[in-house]
Amino acid sequence: MTAQDVLQSPHKYRLRVADYLALAESGAFDGMCTELIEGDVIVMSPEFRPHWYVKSELAYQLRKSLEHSGSSLFSGEEGSVALSENDMPRPDIIVTNEPRGEGPIPLVSVRLLAEVSNTTSVTDMGSKADLYARYQVPEYWVADVTGRVIHQMWSPTDGRYVEQRAVAFGAAITAATIPGLTVKTAAL
Repeated sequence: MTAQDVLQSPHKYRLRVADYLALAESGAFDGMCTELIEGDVIVMSPEFRPHWYVKSELAYQLRKSLEHSGSSLFSGEEGSVALSENDMPRPDIIVTNEPRGEGPIPLVSVRLLAEVSNTTSVTDMGSKADLYARYQVPEYWVADVTGRVIHQMWSPTDGRYVEQRAVAFGAAITAATIPGLTVKTAAL
């Protein structure tokens, strides 16, 4: 098959992380918050106070708990995570053992990812959960702002999380995969 054959037949072109990074460096996404999911560039919605507040408070509580437990893990907000050649999402919160360095956060360093959902619950609980489970992210939380609950998922097996529980805002949530990590959610 020649390049001309490929260009003439209708199809979807999946970007690789390398393509996405080159486009970003060229300024193609200036002023936009984007992520790469299954080769598609996803432009993310503006972030308003309910989402921003829950994200900021949860990240702070995670970091405080990690420090209190003496863990060397780092909790940060909105870093790009290199999952595969075609996937580089930008989760709201990342717990990693490699916060420093160049480029995206390496998958092997990720211990927990969290998304905060105000209008994106269906995606965060569906395709994002499947994506993270497929790449064996050990633990995944979805903080549902509207439902006032954190959906906690762990034990990724065959592209899905087989263990799950829901913890209401105001209760403490204990990580299933990170010893000593308990977050008080009263402020959420």
